[in-house]
Amino acid sequence: MSDGHEHNGHEHVPSRQRRRFPGISSRTYEHPADRSALVALRRLSGFDTVFKALSGLLPERSLRLLFLSDSVRVSDQQFAHLNVMLRDACYILDLEKVPPMYVNQDPQPNAMCIGMDEPIIVVTTGLVELLDEEEMRAVVGHEVGHALSGHSVYRTILLFLTSLAVRVAWIPLGNLAIMAIVTGLREWFRKSELSADRAGLLVGQDLQASMRGLMKIAGGNHLHEMNVDAFLAQAEEYEAGGDLRDSVLKILNVLPRSHPFTTVRAAELKKWAESRDYQRIMDGHYPRRDEDKDTSVRDSWRESANHYSTHVKSSKDPLMKLVTDLAGGAGDLGDRVRRGFGGFTNASPKPPQGSERGPSDSSGDDRPPRDDS
Repeated sequence: MSDGHEHNGHEHVPSRQRRRFPGISSRTYEHPADRSALVALRRLSGFDTVFKALSGLLPERSLRLLFLSDSVRVSDQQFAHLNVMLRDACYILDLEKVPPMYVNQDPQPNAMCIGMDEPIIVVTTGLVELLDEEEMRAVVGHEVGHALSGHSVYRTILLFLTSLAVRVAWIPLGNLAIMAIVTGLREWFRKSELSADRAGLLVGQDLQASMRGLMKIAGGNHLHEMNVDAFLAQAEEYEAGGDLRDSVLKILNVLPRSHPFTTVRAAELKKWAESRDYQRIMDGHYPRRDEDKDTSVRDSWRESANHYSTHVKSSKDPLMKLVTDLAGGAGDLGDRVRRGFGGFTNASPKPPQGSERGPSDSSGDDRPPRDDS
C-alpha cells in the first residue's frame, strides 16, 4: 500500500489491508441533509456578516497555543498508536497535510475538529480509554472527514457563539440574534455528524467497530451487556413510536444538542453501509476532488431536496406521516391534528364519512433522520 505517498509522512500503513481512495472528494460521503442544512445556514439573515467578522477576529494562534500548552500533542513519542491511526486515516482519504492532534484531559468521551485556517483534532482521555483500537480508528477517520469537508471553520464559530450567547444573555435582542444563528449552526452540525460517520467507516472499513463505538458512547464500556440489533431497534422505536405530541417533543429535545441521538446515527450508518452507493465507493467509483469545480450547486440542492422528500414519505414518525397524508389530500387538517394530540398513533385512521379512499399509503421502510464521535 505504499504507492510513493511518502512525501506527506505516511511511512506507516494500516495494520490490515484497507482500500485507499486517491483524490476522493468529500462529496463522496457527505450526507444530503448536511449539504442542504449548510445551504440553509448560509441563507440565514445575518450569517454572512457574522461569519466574515469572526473569520478575522477569532484567535486562531491563541487556540493552537492553548492546546499546545495544556494538552498532549500526538506524535511518534506521545500516544504513538493514535499517531499511526491519524496518518493512516489521512493516507486512506488522501488528505495530504496531516492535521495536528491533541489529547485533552477530560473524562467525558468526545472529539472535535476545530480551527479557522487549518484544522486541529482534539480527543479526550475519556474517549481514548473507552474505545478499542478499531473503534478509535473509526473516530479518527470521522474527524479527518470533518477536516476534508472543511467543517472545522463552522464548528469553531459554533463554539465561540455558544459561549458568546451566554455572556450577552442579558441583552434581549443581541442574544436573540445570536441564538438564531447558533440554532442554525447546530442543525447543520448535527447533519454534518452523519457525513463524518460515513468518513469514519471509509477509514476503518469495519461496520461492527463503528457500531460498537456508537454503543459505547451511548452506554459506556459494557459491551457484554449490549446488543447491536437491540440498539438499532431503539432507533426504529424512537422513529415510529408515540403520537404527535411525541413528535414535537423529539424536535424540542434535539434543538439544544450538537450531535444527533446515537441510535439514530447508528441506524443511518448501517443503512448507508448496506447501500449500493457504499459498494460503488469500495469498488473505486467515487467523485474526485479535481471534479469539484464542475459540480453544479443546483444538482446538489436537487439531491438534497429529493432526500428530504424521500425521508418524509418513508418516515414512520407520526408528524411526518401526517404531512404525507395531508399532501396526498387525505382528511381534514384540524380533525387530524385533534386526533393526533388526543392519542393518535401509527394505527391507520378510518377514512372520512363518504370517502372511498383512506390516507395515502406511506411506505414503511426504515428511515431514521448522526455527528464529533
